[in-house]
Amino acid sequence: MKYVVDVHTHTIVSGHAYTTLLENVREAARKGIKILGTTEHGPEMPGGPHLFYFGNIRAIPREIDGVTILRGCEANIMDFDGKLDIPDYIEDRLDIIIASLHDVCIKPGTTEENTRALLGAMDNPNVHIIGHSGNPAFPIFQEVVVQKAREKDILIELNNSSLVGSRKGSEGNCANIAKLCKEYGVKIIIGSDAHTCFRIGEFDLVDRLLAEINMPEELIMNTDEFKLLNYLRRNGKLKGL
Repeated sequence: MKYVVDVHTHTIVSGHAYTTLLENVREAARKGIKILGTTEHGPEMPGGPHLFYFGNIRAIPREIDGVTILRGCEANIMDFDGKLDIPDYIEDRLDIIIASLHDVCIKPGTTEENTRALLGAMDNPNVHIIGHSGNPAFPIFQEVVVQKAREKDILIELNNSSLVGSRKGSEGNCANIAKLCKEYGVKIIIGSDAHTCFRIGEFDLVDRLLAEINMPEELIMNTDEFKLLNYLRRNGKLKGL
């Protein structure tokens, strides 16, 4: 399957990634990616950008080298109520927000607590994607999370980096979450979670997983740039684009 959208990417601004925004964009253009999300870690990530970075993110051009840029953030979920590490007035300026659990920002809790954290984050109208939900370090009640995603029209990410090895043991969880999304008609989005430009648009392991379960293309947001653009517009973003 051909994919033209990658919205989970990082640059040197995140502190533990190794290429610049321009390097990421040029690699995206070379690979035929039409929409690139630059989604740096939120400010509570060790080494992450200051809040001022997100406050001034509109300085990034909307299009570079023929690639549409979405200005976003992979925000850190900071407590089991789903609070994020960026304030509302900054959230409102961003095109797209991924909400993720990271063990350097919140200690993994019980299955009930981890689930409650994701459910709380999904009540935030500025959250569009739940990041790497198959992470075994944060066990969740998967069906409950998928059902809430359907209720709130939130995208569930299947993270290719997790399957490469950044979150070992994710394979079974990701496969089951994908099956639940298919069962409930919940849209998924594949993220490279690239920390170097060379990983931009690399979705091979998730692509294989989706082929194995015969995931309907209409539920995969990466196959057509207008699926994502229209989704964000419905959610009050990208005014004027």
